[in-house]
Amino acid sequence: MKQPIYILAIESSCDDTAAAVFKDDLLLSNVVASQKIHQEYGGVVPELASRAHQQHILPVVHQALAKANIDKKDVSAIAFTRGPGLMGSLLVGTSFAKSLALGLNIPLIEVNHLQGHVLAHFIKDEMDKPMPEFPFLALTISGGHTQIIKVNSYFDMEVLGETIDDAVGEAFDKSAKLLGFPYPGGPLIDKYAQSGNPKAFPFPKPKVKGLNFSFSGLKTSILYFLRDQMTQNENFIEENKEDICASIQYSIVSILMDKLQKASKETGIKEIGIGGGVSANKGIRDALKQAENDLGWKVHLPKFEYCTDNAAMIGIVGYLKYLESDFSEQKITAKARYHI
Repeated sequence: MKQPIYILAIESSCDDTAAAVFKDDLLLSNVVASQKIHQEYGGVVPELASRAHQQHILPVVHQALAKANIDKKDVSAIAFTRGPGLMGSLLVGTSFAKSLALGLNIPLIEVNHLQGHVLAHFIKDEMDKPMPEFPFLALTISGGHTQIIKVNSYFDMEVLGETIDDAVGEAFDKSAKLLGFPYPGGPLIDKYAQSGNPKAFPFPKPKVKGLNFSFSGLKTSILYFLRDQMTQNENFIEENKEDICASIQYSIVSILMDKLQKASKETGIKEIGIGGGVSANKGIRDALKQAENDLGWKVHLPKFEYCTDNAAMIGIVGYLKYLESDFSEQKITAKARYHI
């Protein structure tokens, strides 16, 4: 009988400390410790994030192992996020993973955080759902990244287009800041948009060639729009909150969908998957479900817990790399910028 492969995965790229345990490709546990301290600063403070990771990483790993009902001596390999992300945060996870792997004398597996978002669709858990078939298009949308990736196989990925300025998550959060919402404000725009008119206030679409994205111009147009309206009515935002949020969300989702449709048309691929924190947004999920009917796409939406930063997505990549004996050396270092 084949011995099971147990992968302990660690994620610490930004402000969430996470650990997960896999038995082969089956997820046994997925634990995340979030950092609330950044809310009062209106964004992630790297130094505070690093300190919080140091406090959280050991309890989170202990909890992940306990929930999986295994001992650390049962672990076959340790997977960790090498990058991209905040260097201080990455160093905490990288150093911990290297030390534990060395102490247990087991293989070490480095994982690209973006690859984790793409391959999160292949996590097997209690919900038996269809997985993407190769090749498929992956739309990776988060606070730091906006990319369309052609996924030919687990480890053959080609970036077809990406943002030339702000990421889509930044566009949401910066727009929310203009509205006076607390950080992170993107989810609040999504919440208020549900009861607003998406075409109440039209915003211009950026003209960007090919499959690349741009969101900085949209942010500027929202800034000027709100400034002009507030000079006429200082209560404009509060009186029109739902419609403003719906209009902002409609504009951002339209930009994403236009490029994704273009990519699908150019490649002939109708198998679509999304990943990253913004993939939890109801507006983008609804638009993709509508595209299934209108365009004949086969859309794969990750569970909400696999959208935001988590160790489960790192663990599935770690398992797939383990099967290829794709291990890392102890001299490996974290990379703040790490391309697919």
